[in-house]
Amino acid sequence: MVKTARFSLFLFWIACAGSAWAITSPTERVRDAVEQVLVILKTDELNQEQRWERIGMVINRSFDFQAMSQSVLATNWKKASPAEKQRFVEFFSQYLEDTYRTKIEGYTDQEIRYLGEKITDDRAVVDTSIVTGDKQIPVSYKLRLDSGEWFAYDVVIEGVSLVNNYRNTFSAIVRTEGMEGVINDLQERIARYKAKQAEGGTDSSTAWD
Repeated sequence: MVKTARFSLFLFWIACAGSAWAITSPTERVRDAVEQVLVILKTDELNQEQRWERIGMVINRSFDFQAMSQSVLATNWKKASPAEKQRFVEFFSQYLEDTYRTKIEGYTDQEIRYLGEKITDDRAVVDTSIVTGDKQIPVSYKLRLDSGEWFAYDVVIEGVSLVNNYRNTFSAIVRTEGMEGVINDLQERIARYKAKQAEGGTDSSTAWD
């Protein structure tokens, strides 16, 4: 289905946003990352476990999970204890990695068009378009510069921000159950995901679930 394919490709980029090479621009960071994961996906000698491990390593290099977690929790980040912050970053990053890694394997050969970038100090937005069939899906990647490297901290697909989506979800939980409730929610999401994978099920949810 077109919807499933477009989110697969979106997540495909997310997972490969890191690079060991020096990248001189945010757009080059995106383009280089795509090529990295393509190599992993197309290497027949790798079994699924090896492929997942290598993709997972790239995922961990791609996100600024600290900045992302802080943006997602918004004012609740300041209210959280150091231990709560650490646990949130740990489980949130694990949840994103587990979810995205599965969707990456559903990648099909859609075309990615790089439309331009805008850099403001240490922040950048890279605008792209995913062409699948007769549809073009606009996707914008928000990155920040840290120690000479660009890291993704938000993705906007068809006008919907990943950070804003999770912020709304978790803010509602914090209001009723506190930080412990958010952390428990993430743990439950991870457990459900792993149970589904153990049963051989496929994950058909969107990127924002």
